Amino acid sequence: MAKGVEASAMDVDEVKPVSADQTNPKFSINVLQLVKTAQSQHGLRHGDYTRYRRYCTARLRRLYKSLKFTHGRGKYNRRSITESTVTEVRFLHVVLYMAERAWSHAMEKKQVPDGPNARQRVYLLGRLRKAAKWAILFAQLCSAKGDSRTSLEAEAYASYMKGSLFLEREQNWDTALQDFKKARAIYEELSKYGDVENQILCRERVEELEPSVRYCLYKMGKSSLPASELLDMGKMEGPSLDLLQAKLEAVMAEARSRQAASMTEFHWLGHRFPITNGKTRVSILKAQELEKDLYGSAGDSLPAEKKLATYDKIFAAYHDARRCIRSDLVTAGNSEDVKDDLNGLDKAVSAVLGQRTIERNELLVSIAKIKFNRNREDKNEKVTKPEELVRLYDLLIQNTADLSDLVSSGRDRRPEEVEFTEEYVLKGMVFRAERCFYLAKSYSLAGKRAESYALYCRARSLAENVLQKVQQSMNPDKGMKELEFLIASCRSNSCIEHALGVMEEEKAKDKISKGVSSISLSGNDNKPDKFLVDNLDAYESAVGEADSKGPPAIAKFPPAFQAVVCNPIVLDIAFNSIEFPSLEARMKKDKKGIFSRLWR
Repeated sequence: MAKGVEASAMDVDEVKPVSADQTNPKFSINVLQLVKTAQSQHGLRHGDYTRYRRYCTARLRRLYKSLKFTHGRGKYNRRSITESTVTEVRFLHVVLYMAERAWSHAMEKKQVPDGPNARQRVYLLGRLRKAAKWAILFAQLCSAKGDSRTSLEAEAYASYMKGSLFLEREQNWDTALQDFKKARAIYEELSKYGDVENQILCRERVEELEPSVRYCLYKMGKSSLPASELLDMGKMEGPSLDLLQAKLEAVMAEARSRQAASMTEFHWLGHRFPITNGKTRVSILKAQELEKDLYGSAGDSLPAEKKLATYDKIFAAYHDARRCIRSDLVTAGNSEDVKDDLNGLDKAVSAVLGQRTIERNELLVSIAKIKFNRNREDKNEKVTKPEELVRLYDLLIQNTADLSDLVSSGRDRRPEEVEFTEEYVLKGMVFRAERCFYLAKSYSLAGKRAESYALYCRARSLAENVLQKVQQSMNPDKGMKELEFLIASCRSNSCIEHALGVMEEEKAKDKISKGVSSISLSGNDNKPDKFLVDNLDAYESAVGEADSKGPPAIAKFPPAFQAVVCNPIVLDIAFNSIEFPSLEARMKKDKKGIFSRLWR
């Protein structure tokens, strides 16, 4: 009995004390990485908030089922999540996705065409308020149940949601600024620690929060935002900046309208055209600001896709300006001076629009040329055919012809207009020579040597003609290198095509002579004498030797004709010898009388 007591005492002494970390485990979540991955994989890469909201709903349904945390069957019984409820990390995921679902629903309403109306805006603010509420709960639960990094990330997430709510309300700018600054400070600290991927994500988040901070300072009157900085902020992309885009566009429109008040004339080729309509001023000013981005110092570093998108915006702005000008022409009445000014302004804006169209098509030609030259080395990429370049040069020739006709139309032509027209006529001739060159390339790839050689010679003569005119013009150095390179390319390619044509002609002669010499009158030189079908009893190979290239001798094809037994011919010769009985007794006899003659 004493030994049993001692044993039990020893067992009690050996029990280790339970630590607080074991009773209250700390969960770890990479909040920013989790949110960014879910957003990029489920719609927000293309700005599809509806798809992301549906994903959050489906994700919550799966979490509720796996946690057995459903809200009852039939009748809804709400079950709140508290610190005591959070026994594993998936409960924290539930709260996070609730916030994300409410936020994505608000952003979905924000993207309604022509903007949300009053009723939709009330609903939008309600969803943002719900998102901020869930984000605050998420931060509280992470501070109690998560590790230090998770708690910091959740705090930054909640600060961003609160700042977004105040930003959309357009009130409490100081509170919104504090929230955005707090989130930015947390992400700046987190970008110094952790793995490389998390550091990059945190730095990107800091850059995304910077426009919101600057916008809050601007609305509080503590800083001024020039138009160039507003454009730079508007170019930034990301789900966190979509809420700010509409605000920035409104501020940019106000800045343009203030700047347009001082813009009274439009200068083009020595002409000055007065602008009286405010909408026309704003549209032209917007186009000119976008042109500064293309032709400024930072324009060379822009990728081709960004340049093409900028050109599309420039076209839209100039089209809006032309629409306003032409509506003013309709309402101008009988005032000839006003009509002349508006017609001149319409011509100037159309000419600038034509110039930008030519520049955009030249950019497309340069991209296609790079791909065409790269295809020769890398065969894995999509093949760029010379026909595509021919089509682009057709567009450029048409654009230059339209622009020359537009500028040359009119009675009084200034020297600037004459020089401008001559410049674009020369450009059209250069485009014609380039088109001829790539048309020759397409014939060369099709194996038509004579046509290709003739087109190369034609392109060379066109380029030499243009080169002489360029040397006689006011700017002889402009485009000289490109023309000289084109002439050299035409000369080298024409020599190559000539040589290939001669070689193919000689090969064709050799091929014909070999074919004629191999012709046999019998036609059975290469045909085997024995076939496998005829010698089934003997084991002989029907494939032939390993080195032989002849077909296997399995059966003769096409098979030979064979005689077929015909069916017997039956002749009915008894018909002529049969005497048939007379049928005159059964035939109707004609009635003879007076009345019968009348009724015949």
